[in-house]
Amino acid sequence: MNVDTHTAALWLAVLGSGVFHGVNPAMGWLFATALGLQRGTRTALAAALPPLALGHAASIFIVTSSALALGLAVHAASLRLVTGIVLLGWAGYHLLYGHRHHLRVGMTTGFLGLALWSAATATVHGAGLMLVPALMPICGAAGQASLSGALGPAALVTLVHTLVASATSAAIAFAAYESLGLAMLRRGWINFDWIWSAALLVTGAAVLLIA
Repeated sequence: MNVDTHTAALWLAVLGSGVFHGVNPAMGWLFATALGLQRGTRTALAAALPPLALGHAASIFIVTSSALALGLAVHAASLRLVTGIVLLGWAGYHLLYGHRHHLRVGMTTGFLGLALWSAATATVHGAGLMLVPALMPICGAAGQASLSGALGPAALVTLVHTLVASATSAAIAFAAYESLGLAMLRRGWINFDWIWSAALLVTGAAVLLIA
């Protein structure tokens, strides 16, 4: 695989994780839909989306930039090994105890409350950790050998990922509000805790295989 193809594959992983995070109701679309239905207006739903996106982006950037700082202090292979082990461990923990991480926020919460809830939820679910394996090679391909230089690619990855995740969440939230409603949750439900844990396991295993 040449450099251009490899870089394109990494960016596809960033985009794909954005779609995956956007589909997951734990990342916010379910909360936004519930707010819209509870207040009986699309405006309430739309107003919930920006703070949810901001919180998600803040969590992603803090985790990924911290990983970059660590990567500059240790050997790249060692960082991949640590990242893989952490992902596998987090997957196991999330599988066993993830259902206990339902952070309670009232339906009357404002912009700051939604942003903090979104950031905490993304962090607890290990959303940023899933992007580290793709981010490190992207920074390397861009020739960034310092933290200040690597923060640019990290910010770009965060922005692209968050835009895709937010667009996906918004589409699902409005579709649920307009035609499905929360009654769809009573007719059928996907266990996203299992899917999320499996994604963490696969990502961790992949990182260890190339470490």
